[in-house]
Amino acid sequence: MASPNFIDYVKFCSRSGHGGAGYLHFLRTKLVHHGGPDGGNGGRGGHIILKGNAQLWTLLHLRYRKHVIATDGNRGEEQDRTGAEGKDEILEVPLGTVAKQADTDQVLFEITEDGKEYILTPGGRGGKGNAFFATSTNQAPQHAQPGEPGVEEWIVLELKLLADVGLVGFPNAGKSTLLSVVSAAKPKIADYPFTTLTPNLGVVSYRNDKSFVMADIPGIIEGAAEGKGLGIRFLRHIERNSLLLFLIPADSPDIRNEYDILLNELHKYNPELLDKKRILAISKSDMLDDELKSAIQRELPEDLPGIFISSVTNKGLTELKDLIWQNLH
Repeated sequence: MASPNFIDYVKFCSRSGHGGAGYLHFLRTKLVHHGGPDGGNGGRGGHIILKGNAQLWTLLHLRYRKHVIATDGNRGEEQDRTGAEGKDEILEVPLGTVAKQADTDQVLFEITEDGKEYILTPGGRGGKGNAFFATSTNQAPQHAQPGEPGVEEWIVLELKLLADVGLVGFPNAGKSTLLSVVSAAKPKIADYPFTTLTPNLGVVSYRNDKSFVMADIPGIIEGAAEGKGLGIRFLRHIERNSLLLFLIPADSPDIRNEYDILLNELHKYNPELLDKKRILAISKSDMLDDELKSAIQRELPEDLPGIFISSVTNKGLTELKDLIWQNLH
């Protein structure tokens, strides 16, 4: 079963607050019976705001919020006092969150900085009170503006994991096993396809207290870009990775063809993914002798760094981390 703790997609109705109305009022005191206009402006309606939080890694806390509503601004007051602004509704989200219009799929912005705030749905502006309209020729304006209405819209938030290395491979290629060996992550591991139903992140320790983050992306199959298998649900996570580590098992009937299929699926989803640095690792290579390794080596792309590894025997894992670090820096 997929972990209920990882949610990377939410959809909700976002409604900002209405602006408060301007106030129509004239100064009246015990000593001033016919004073000038002193109606204040209305307060701004509350915004819906997204705020980056580096301590969050999932959209789970927003899963059941189907309506996010900010409060309205208050009406202006006498003595030219502006009404109070509506309370902003601030939603904290993980870094790598993309906000989209649900109806048009238009990307509004992407949050990549901790603590930075973005206005998702702006509140309505407050109306002007009659004091604002006073002029030398119109010293007693008899009107004030209503506040602007708030905005109601459906919003989609999608999370793209921020990781240095993304593991790319068919189901059951050994990605989860590799992540569990080189990091403290504990993904579900079993000998059948689609064991991994949610992305897993692991911090890989390197020499001299250095480290990098590796993401185990659920397995891609041929036709994933068109929605087959797990479809494009997890392909977006690869967009945030600096380096792509292709993992193909040594017992694959055609390693080169499998690599080409994976590459083609990434190209169909987003051609820019092919601009990322790539490494090819042949997993489960503890079953290979030198002759088979030489035969496989001749099939591999010449312009692609390749390495033979085994997560079971730890063979080649130190060399793999060296190769990853060199390509990351």
